[in-house]
Amino acid sequence: MNIELGTEYEISEDRKGHFNSADTLTVIRQNRNIVQFILGNNKGHGSMPVEHLLYLLKKQDVIPVENKRIILDTGDNEEKIG
Repeated sequence: MNIELGTEYEISEDRKGHFNSADTLTVIRQNRNIVQFILGNNKGHGSMPVEHLLYLLKKQDVIPVENKRIILDTGDNEEKIG
């Protein structure tokens, strides 16, 4: 399964305690085998191995929110002055 940047996941009630009681997490960056994320409602941020996120998805501890992706500014769209 491919992890897309900007994808928002709903955190199950059983696992919210592991994520500062946040309702959602949003993937903001992936660097090799590590995924960085922010938690909903400004509850923090963190990172985890991609394998662990895939495990959480398989166990349905996090569930992708349909049609809910944010557009991340990757810095690639900068205008060049010349």
